[in-house]
Amino acid sequence: MPNYLQNLPKYWRTRNAVTYLLWPIELAYTLLIALRKLAYVLGLFKQHQVHATVIVVGNVVAGGGGKTPLTMALALRLKAQGHKVGVVSRGYGRTHSSLQIVQTQSLVSEVGDEPLMIFQKCGVPVVVSSNRVEAAQHLLQHFPEVRVLICDDGLQHIALQRDIEICVMDAMGLGNGHLLPAGPLREPWPRRIDLLLHSHQRTLPEGFESNRELSPFALTSKGQQIPIESLKSQQIEVVSGIAKPEAFMAMLQNAQFNIAHSSALPDHDNFATWKPVQPEIPLLCTEKDAIKLWARFPQALAIPLVFEAEHAFWRAFDQLFKSRHRYH
Repeated sequence: MPNYLQNLPKYWRTRNAVTYLLWPIELAYTLLIALRKLAYVLGLFKQHQVHATVIVVGNVVAGGGGKTPLTMALALRLKAQGHKVGVVSRGYGRTHSSLQIVQTQSLVSEVGDEPLMIFQKCGVPVVVSSNRVEAAQHLLQHFPEVRVLICDDGLQHIALQRDIEICVMDAMGLGNGHLLPAGPLREPWPRRIDLLLHSHQRTLPEGFESNRELSPFALTSKGQQIPIESLKSQQIEVVSGIAKPEAFMAMLQNAQFNIAHSSALPDHDNFATWKPVQPEIPLLCTEKDAIKLWARFPQALAIPLVFEAEHAFWRAFDQLFKSRHRYH
């Protein structure tokens, strides 16, 4: 999320003085969105089609909403079904802006934490670029066997034609219903999508439900598994640089961890200046954080978050994919 927006989310749940103060900017933003869509309809801007079934996973609100866990779940499911899958992403938080193919030796600063995690966990080709069309074309050029492309984020990047759109909605839901910066919406709602998945508690009557739970084990920097039950008998320190650190903390608290100290840093933080308050006790974080944290603190333990969508969602997705997948 841009720096100027970081203090606004606390005002986005209700309509208040800030909402109406920012309304003129919201109005201008709404007009720009409408003009941009009209430009595509009139052919002034070109939509690009690639030789693959394109699945876009995104959201309509600013900030993280659980897109990457769903992206990984889709990639693993389709891969298990025998499909050749690739993923394209913006690579948010990286210091390099150039197009990059994610590789084993890639650095977070080059490709971003989430793309590197997708590559490591799913074992599929991943390409990052701020231009989704460029990323998709580059991936298919270098991995011509790929027939399914998943775009991690990019619901609003309509230059890339897509076959399936999945919107992920977090606990904020639609907030106060206003567009940026008066509210959290990136574009007007309702908008046409194929599937809606709630990543936390349901905030709208339509759509499907999902949840994330702590894995029964934590991972060391060497890939060893440590049962989390063995960590509950001692004090721990927790650090997180994710979009919803309070959700991770709530999971740990509900699991009855003895948390001596916790730090919540901005989403995609690189931990360059952070240090443990109590280095003598176990340090816990998420897998996304560990990708960066292990470089400085190899003793940190990463607890994977297990993503589960309800069976009805997977039935609906499988049926939708079967009807729209044209490349074999």
